[in-house]
Amino acid sequence: MIFLVALLVLLMLAAAVAALFFKDLINAVIAACMVSLIASILFYLLQAPDVAMAEASIGAALVAAVFIIAIRRTKRYEE
Repeated sequence: MIFLVALLVLLMLAAAVAALFFKDLINAVIAACMVSLIASILFYLLQAPDVAMAEASIGAALVAAVFIIAIRRTKRYEE
């Protein structure tokens, strides 16, 4: 169990650093969405399924959708 949690935390950190360095904003949003999905898995493993469901639905799905809609209406690549 501890190995799985440690692995997920490392994956979360890697996705967060990847989101920081991506030039394409859609890729950065997808990486940030991965951080949120991993956080929801961690919440579930830590016996908080209600928080995990809220994080997955709001943090991953809704925020990603809003960001993608905003990026489509503006420039996609950072200059």
